[in-house]
Amino acid sequence: MDVAILQHAIYEGPGEIAEWAKLRGHAVATHHLYRGDSLPALADFDCLVVMGGEMNIYQYRDWPWLRPESALIRSALGQGKRAIGICLGAQFIADVMGSRVFQNGEIELGWLPIAWTPESRAMFSELPSSSTVLHWHGDTFGLPAGATRLALSAGCPEQGFVIPGQCLGLQFHLEVDPVLVKEFVQGQSEWPKGQYVQTAETILKEAAQHCDRNRQLLHGLLDRFVES
Repeated sequence: MDVAILQHAIYEGPGEIAEWAKLRGHAVATHHLYRGDSLPALADFDCLVVMGGEMNIYQYRDWPWLRPESALIRSALGQGKRAIGICLGAQFIADVMGSRVFQNGEIELGWLPIAWTPESRAMFSELPSSSTVLHWHGDTFGLPAGATRLALSAGCPEQGFVIPGQCLGLQFHLEVDPVLVKEFVQGQSEWPKGQYVQTAETILKEAAQHCDRNRQLLHGLLDRFVES
């Protein structure tokens, strides 16, 4: 399988998604849009991975490649290719599928718990009842038509969705390792405040205890998704 990764910020790389792809023998091409790389052609990939970033999907004036990227995601889904979205990427997919993307009532930033839904656990038998994952978002999305809600949190009711054989969107970051977590922290220009915002020190301190477990969880989710 050919995998094209769209990266929006230097500090939000694919991490364990790229590692999973390589371990499974998939060909990976990363397109660094923030530094001017071109978007891939539809013929270049079977699966499109859309990463996170500090921008919102509607900030077209600041990041002019957002509109062409949205068109690419729409075309890819329309031609039966798979799409995986992380945070901003999940919002992109929800948007092109007709759901609204908007400011969440709370900013979520740090290692916070999610509850996996009964529906998601029926589809992915390896899921526990809850996980502690890295959140880094202020926007959220409505559940796309035909999608299964994967998870929710106290601060945000939409934490992920899936349509088997088509798309997988995660509002949070299972792909990070401790090095990538440090890059997230260093790349945060202003530190927000809120009841679901942790300090940089806490985020860095807790990274090691969560990353390995979440890596295994991510690899399992991706395996099941590409097999669906």
